[in-house]
Amino acid sequence: MSNTITHRIYDFLKEHPPFNFISKNELHKIAGQVSVIYLENGKVIFQQGENPPEYFYVVRDGAVQLYNEFKAEKVLIDVCDEGDIFGIRPLVSKDQPYTLTAVVLEEALIYKIPTSSFTKIMHSNKGVEHYFSSSFAAGVRNPYAKFSKQRIFDQEDDYLREDFNLSEVQTIQINNNPVTCSVKTKIQEAAIIMRKHKVGSIIVVDERFHPIGIITDRDLRNKVVTGDTCVTCEIEDIMSSPVITSRDEVTAADLQLVMIKNNIHHICITQDGTNKSKLIGIVSEHDILVLHGNNPSVFIRESKRAKDADKLKQIRYRAERLLKKYLKQEVSISYISRIMTEINNTINRRAIEIVIADLLSKGKEILNVKWCWLALGSQGREEQLLRSDQDNALVFADVDEQEYDGIKEYFLLLADGVNKILTECGFDFCPANVIARNPKWCLSLSQWKEQFDKWIYTPGAKEVMYSTIFFDFNPVYGDFELPEKMSEHIFSSIKNQQSFLSFLARNALENPPPLSFFRGFMVEHTGEHKDQFDIKARAMMPLVDGARVLVLAAKIKGINSTIKRYDKLAEVEPENKELYEQLSDAYEIVMRFRAMQGLKHKNNGRYFRPEELNKMQRLMLRNCFRPIKELQTILTVRFNLKMFR
Repeated sequence: MSNTITHRIYDFLKEHPPFNFISKNELHKIAGQVSVIYLENGKVIFQQGENPPEYFYVVRDGAVQLYNEFKAEKVLIDVCDEGDIFGIRPLVSKDQPYTLTAVVLEEALIYKIPTSSFTKIMHSNKGVEHYFSSSFAAGVRNPYAKFSKQRIFDQEDDYLREDFNLSEVQTIQINNNPVTCSVKTKIQEAAIIMRKHKVGSIIVVDERFHPIGIITDRDLRNKVVTGDTCVTCEIEDIMSSPVITSRDEVTAADLQLVMIKNNIHHICITQDGTNKSKLIGIVSEHDILVLHGNNPSVFIRESKRAKDADKLKQIRYRAERLLKKYLKQEVSISYISRIMTEINNTINRRAIEIVIADLLSKGKEILNVKWCWLALGSQGREEQLLRSDQDNALVFADVDEQEYDGIKEYFLLLADGVNKILTECGFDFCPANVIARNPKWCLSLSQWKEQFDKWIYTPGAKEVMYSTIFFDFNPVYGDFELPEKMSEHIFSSIKNQQSFLSFLARNALENPPPLSFFRGFMVEHTGEHKDQFDIKARAMMPLVDGARVLVLAAKIKGINSTIKRYDKLAEVEPENKELYEQLSDAYEIVMRFRAMQGLKHKNNGRYFRPEELNKMQRLMLRNCFRPIKELQTILTVRFNLKMFR
């Protein structure tokens, strides 16, 4: 074969898996052994039951259909286009016949690759071996194959070019010699011990060496130096108790989240992770800051101290840069979403505090009424990675009729101010006006219950749409008992109106993924996003809506995250465990894909042009689309959706 042809084959193969895992020299050798054939439409390449030759195939141009033939019937199994491999039976087993028939769908240029030399590479190259083991089953391409997410996007993309030393899965170095004292130690004695050991904290332990409290430099400043407590008092008078504890088999990422959640700066490490076992070490926030120079804890602290919307906007912008770096380092989406949710929630909380202070300065005092700010939609599901539209609502306790108007007026003023600050931070107003300053979504507890009942007992298209938004609420600020009562009411009403779940399930089938498109995707035909693919409607929402209706049907409370919902469903429905795990993986991938598209194009990542994708990206997305078909089959059967047709 001429060098020119060999180079052309090499240039093509290097762009497609698994050849992109192979070294340049080895791939050049393979390219030199490739045979090129041209086949017209309808040509049978191999027949089910035939013994395979000593080579497999790669589609260079055109398309090939793979059929399973049984009793004169042909069942379409797959369609292969540019860069796809097929006919790998000789790589799996030389002595077994083909299990499918391959027929040319569109006139095709096909590469035939000898198995003799390639088999050696497959067994010595982990990337190649993993590709075949995960992507094919018994010689047939596995539609649920998991690919390495690091190749979803080209690491040379400009928007990812930054050096960054961050690792999520890295066990932190624990201080295994914690400074301790007993509960009867005097404060002055404890301070002397801290000075002697040059530490900023001391752990209070009992006779079994179980941690029962902690004091820090901050406690000494705020409680002793101020004169509030005497230096000769016992340490239990100023210690913080109980202490927050963790196991020793833990990552810095896990410890970081615990600190953020509990607003603390030290964690005690014990034998079993509780304060009922022996203390074996301590980790401080400083230890994690040293490990992770760019730390979300800093963003949380700065958000709490922010004086205005401009400062919050800057923090959210910096958090987005952190998001970009997390994505580049392949940090898990579950971890990223928890971090970004905590940052977003803190910004929401600080915005609320700023507005309350502003209203107070104008003579409008905060009312003595229980209330709660609710995040809805993607933020409510802990999935808001980018600055998308804000969806929120407000609930307040039931009050006397004569007080109602004045109380609601105050909360509408509060909500208006918060919504405006969030808009300045880059969270646009919801196009459907699902925000707390809308009087429709600033209601008393009883009114929310009545609203839910209306949606559940008389479900039309609008009612179902609102249910998909409002049933994913998450409390952000205020009295969390109110949303808990709202949740209990939803489950109670659905129990009495099971047919409502069928309406929710039918809604989950409204936007099927592009399963029937082997080369392109379903794109918008008109409007602003003409010829673009809507990853939210075609991939994310079917997964989100399917998970929601299944957990409602299973009476699973307190889990809003789509990934966590599928993980829990895999636990409670072991017969469908594999599918739910695939759906969880699929949602993680499409979340990552949308976030990276959004960062690349400086928007919310919802729409993109299919022609911008490389082969690996198309494979990743196609493998995400396919388990949705099984999910929708389950919904159709389980909720008797055929009766709606």
